[in-house]
Order: sequence, then structure tokens, then C-alpha cells
Amino acid sequence: MIGAIIGDIVGSRFEFNNTFSKNFDLFTEDCDFTDDTICTIAIADAIMNKKSYTDSLVYWCRKYPNPKGCYGGSFSLWVLGNNHLPYNSFGNGSAMRVSSVAWLFNTEEEVIKQARLTAMVSHNHPEGIKGAECIALAIHMLRKGSPDSEIISRLNEYYPNFLNNHYQKGVFNETCQGTIPVCLQIFFNSSSFENAIRNAISFGGDSDTIGAIVGSLAEAKFGIPNKIKQQASRFLPEEMINIIIQFYNVYKVY
Repeated sequence: MIGAIIGDIVGSRFEFNNTFSKNFDLFTEDCDFTDDTICTIAIADAIMNKKSYTDSLVYWCRKYPNPKGCYGGSFSLWVLGNNHLPYNSFGNGSAMRVSSVAWLFNTEEEVIKQARLTAMVSHNHPEGIKGAECIALAIHMLRKGSPDSEIISRLNEYYPNFLNNHYQKGVFNETCQGTIPVCLQIFFNSSSFENAIRNAISFGGDSDTIGAIVGSLAEAKFGIPNKIKQQASRFLPEEMINIIIQFYNVYKVY
């Protein structure tokens, strides 16, 4: 889960000021966590502490109402409203927040089911659900040690030929169908966690969310250097760090 948060923090200063270079400082004073981190924390908190996905998302997002980069307009209305009904979104928010599902549930069937449920509270369009399922399945298979060839074959069922398609750098696309294939291609062409983050951010576009999704995948395959974890933690409030520590106590890896 911290992989998604690191990608978000690193990408935060480039979301509206893209870089296409891989030669940049991962962390500067201009970095911060965004809605991607808040929602990632919310989903993990919901699972571990037996809350509904809706209640946890609303709680955390209302607690941090003005993150760097802001919330999407429709999602902000959902958070601030009274009924919290899904609004047929296919935005990439369903995929950037789902990573903990792949670690906190152990069977493929349950991972896919819970990924779908995390999406459906707001992002109940088929593309929004598909994005969450795809990323959760990918992380699940990666952490279980499945061969890349097997993972790619399964993910092609969601986004055919994603590995060989051409994606134009710098295009700001907030949809699952415009973001997930890009993230998958970036990840499978990376050689380490840091390399994956640099590849993600240098693609341009929606940098923090691309960073978050790629980071969540890269953590499952490569692990994360302790120095990078420690640097990222300095940007987070104590209550978020407590959720992260609770999460990683399950795996003894944080």
C-alpha cells in the first residue's frame, strides 16, 4: 500500500507541471499527499477496522477536504452530499485506491469481489469497476509470485494488447480506460521500484495517479527501499502513518 502513497507524493508536484525527464528529485518541499493517498488510506482502514467502504471514504475525505490538487468535482460532491449514491463514474480513482484489497484478501475470487465493491460505492460504471478489478488482480498475482507472462495474459482480458499499444505522453486522462493500460505498460517495462516511479512520473499527464497505480504494482514485485519509505513518511500525518503501520504489521515488512 505504501507503494501507491509514495507514487502519489512523488507525482504530486508534477500533476499540473509535467516533467518528461527521469532525472528529478523524488521528494522536495513542493511534494505532498493528494486525494490518492487519502482514499488509499480509507480503503485499508475500512477493511482492517470493519467499516463500510462508503463510511471510511467519507470520513477520511471530509477530514482532509482540501488536499493538494483537490478532489475531482463529482467525487467532491459525493463526499459532501448526504446520500452517497454511486454516480456512474469511470474515473481512475477506483484503481488508485484499491491496492490494499490485494494484500488483505488472499484468494483471487475474494480480491476481485472486494475490488468491485470498493469501486461500486462511487465508481459503478463498468469501466470504473474494471479498472479496480484489474489493478487488484495484478497486485494479487504479483505478490503471489505468478510469472509475468501469466499475469500479462490475464490482464489482457481487461485491456487487450496493453503492452504493445502506443500511448501519447503528456495526455491528461482521468479515466480508467485511459490510465490503466498506460500504467500496466510502464510497470512491465520497469526494473526496480524507483525505476518504475521515475518511468511513471516522466510519462506526464495525471502524474500523481499514474505514480500511485504504478507504485502499487511495483511494490508487489520489487519491494521498496527503506530510505524511500522513510522519506515519504515525513509528508504524512500521524493518523495515516498509524493505518500504514497497522497494515504492514500483518506482513512484517514495513
